[in-house]
Amino acid sequence: MKKRITITLLMFMAIMSFSVISSALTLSGFKAKTLTPTTGVLTIPTKDISDGKAHYFKVKSGNGTKVIFFVLKSSDGVIRAAIDACDVCYRSGKGYVQDGDYMVCTNCGRRFASNRINDVKGGCNPAPLDRKIVANNIMISMADINKNSWYCEYK
Repeated sequence: MKKRITITLLMFMAIMSFSVISSALTLSGFKAKTLTPTTGVLTIPTKDISDGKAHYFKVKSGNGTKVIFFVLKSSDGVIRAAIDACDVCYRSGKGYVQDGDYMVCTNCGRRFASNRINDVKGGCNPAPLDRKIVANNIMISMADINKNSWYCEYK
């Protein structure tokens, strides 16, 4: 009986440690690739994000805030982009992680279907970013980044 309790406690501690480390990496922006705008625009090759996985990026906004966002090609084939925060939980600075075809808020656990990103605004879902596809590149305006930088002031 003591052995079972010990094993259970060790497993619980390992899971909690992983959770803390994962959150720390998320909060630090470790998972995000740094981008530099050219003439007020961020450019990401579509071939780099066509695998269905969320790819995280960071850029310094006009007011100096480090803005973290993600881009993914959802299951319906649409390339989507969003700030790594939402209207409800942004103060936690925890952002989203991907679980299959869902983005999951690491603060409250809300699951958001990736094919709804950019279609639904407000509440606990990833804050949408405007994006355009031009010559096999995703183009995101720094004006839109700057407008949404307040979401990341807590990261």
